[in-house]
Amino acid sequence: MSPWIVLSVGVVIIAMIYSMRHYRWVKTWALLDIFSGLMVTGKYFFKRKVTTQYPEEETPVSPRFKGMLALRRYENGEERCIACKLCEAVCPALAITIEAKEREDGSRRTTRFDIDTFKCINCGLCEESCPVDSIVLTPESHYCFTERGQNILTKQELLMIGDRYEDQLASDREEDKDHR
Repeated sequence: MSPWIVLSVGVVIIAMIYSMRHYRWVKTWALLDIFSGLMVTGKYFFKRKVTTQYPEEETPVSPRFKGMLALRRYENGEERCIACKLCEAVCPALAITIEAKEREDGSRRTTRFDIDTFKCINCGLCEESCPVDSIVLTPESHYCFTERGQNILTKQELLMIGDRYEDQLASDREEDKDHR
């Protein structure tokens, strides 16, 4: 290689470093970042707005949305929960309380299944750990409590919520079956 080529490459590198120092100075004092941000704002300022008029318009909900908890039943009406207590063990917020009793036929079922929704963080770990797909997170996100004590959902309330959303839960599971 010719010494002139090496020298010219070195000069180019030094010039780039020197210009970078000046570029930073110019960028700082000329407020280039602010103007580039204002250009993005100006680009969208005159376009048609895409605001959703909530609550008149509903936004689309993913089949994996994690909303209110519910318990599901089998098609014959029997509750799915087999009282394995995996959901209670895996819950990081300790929001689930389960008491179980053995039936005459030898199967175990819950006598008490309570969820404290103030503690629940809707992480979905209980849903993932359930071997019979009993506890699920529904797409319902608009629920509130008006009195003290309503935050603890009992087994009967959870089963009613599950009955109300069963068709939608089944269709969401069918739509999302390749990812489970």
